[in-house]
Amino acid sequence: LVTADGRAVERPADLVAPDARIEASAPHPYVSRGGLKLAAALDAFGFDPRDRTCLDIGASTGGFTDVLLRRGARHVTALDVGRDQLHASLRADARVTSLEGTDIRSLDPAALGQAPELVTIDVSFIALRLVLPAAVALMADGAELVALIKPQFEAGRERVGRGGIVRDEAVHAAVCDEVRAGLEGLGLTVLGLVPSPVEGGDGNREFLIGAGKGTHT
Repeated sequence: LVTADGRAVERPADLVAPDARIEASAPHPYVSRGGLKLAAALDAFGFDPRDRTCLDIGASTGGFTDVLLRRGARHVTALDVGRDQLHASLRADARVTSLEGTDIRSLDPAALGQAPELVTIDVSFIALRLVLPAAVALMADGAELVALIKPQFEAGRERVGRGGIVRDEAVHAAVCDEVRAGLEGLGLTVLGLVPSPVEGGDGNREFLIGAGKGTHT
């Protein structure tokens, strides 16, 4: 992974400022670099997927799903409104159920078979406040949740800067506070908030929030 001032350089054609700070790190083991984000959150919050039934909302390529499996999840339902995005290695894994073209807000709980014990969320072009009620309603008592906060989709157009980038740290803080309040309003206990170890692909700073439902451990 090569970054310029913290932003991933993914293509030879990507423009880099002459004075940018260039850093390179060893390739990560996941199907997408989103895995780095969830791995950091699980470590920070002390959440262990081992032998648990998990739900990955906004699975896309499957970076979060990959991390959950590598850490011993018993089963992962990878859900996304898109289609044909999940990595082939995950599609072929017997521990994965792929629900494509599916909006969490209209999901029949019976489709999961069992209430998830760990829920992860990485969605784009929609605010978490629109997704969280449905996600929380599906969670088992004692379950935990990790959500990736993307300020550009939470802040509202008037607080997003040029190029879709949110640079104002006050807006970052306000957005995180709003998501925290939303989780608490749904009856969850917020257990932590950390910055993502890598920026979003568009250069936006992101954050991860962890929460527990009911008699979580």
